[in-house]
Amino acid sequence: MKKFTFFISIALISLLFSSCEAPWQPLFNGENLDGWDTYIGTPLKGFEHIHEQATTENVFKVVDVEGEKLIHITGEVNGSLATIDTFANYHLELVFKWGDQVYTTRNSGLLYHSFGEFGEALGTWMTNIECQLMHENMGDTYLMNNTCCETEVQQTNEGFQFSKGGNLTQFGKDFNGPGVKKAVDAENPTGEWNTVELYSYGRTTVHLVNGQVTMVNTNTGVNEDDGIRPLSSGKIQIQSEGGDLFIKSVRIKPIKEIPADILQ
Repeated sequence: MKKFTFFISIALISLLFSSCEAPWQPLFNGENLDGWDTYIGTPLKGFEHIHEQATTENVFKVVDVEGEKLIHITGEVNGSLATIDTFANYHLELVFKWGDQVYTTRNSGLLYHSFGEFGEALGTWMTNIECQLMHENMGDTYLMNNTCCETEVQQTNEGFQFSKGGNLTQFGKDFNGPGVKKAVDAENPTGEWNTVELYSYGRTTVHLVNGQVTMVNTNTGVNEDDGIRPLSSGKIQIQSEGGDLFIKSVRIKPIKEIPADILQ
């Protein structure tokens, strides 16, 4: 009886701790783009005529697809859909798929730790660190402007690739370049939904694509004249950049640590 009571107590304690986990908070309310800013930046090469007519209301909007409300980003210009709020120490989940319209390439990005003004990065975006959403590159890291990080990598014919236990290397335009390739290709076929997750705690960020870890970055920062300033928070941006896409959900919750099994 005592042994049975012990196991019941453990179960109740486990239930208590699980119920204390912070709930998900939707960043897309399923109706409109409340809580988001929109911005149109530079034209796509060869599509300058479209840029002249583009409006934020047309490029970023909520549409009804078979009775479901989705965010549609046309991709016809370089542009940004950005949260008004700033976030730190969180787990974010984005569910999206590519549409049929391609102007240049099926390209977009989940831009995190974003700060500053629109247009400061590549003429369109706020300065940021990018979890790449581009078709066939989903899960890569790209560091815009003077952002930087350290990542364990191996060197391949295609450049530096994230590799757990590899050489810890500093990246950014002032170091070994702004890009790090994903560890594994986990993208679903074009037209199917992809779930992209981002864990951010302190100065460590983890990219996951459809449940697989593709990247772990540490010591995220901004390289300035007097050294590297730690960067551990910022706004979230989603790019319009060459191909249309649909977003089913974006949600976020605070975390107290990155789960150990994610970092293994």
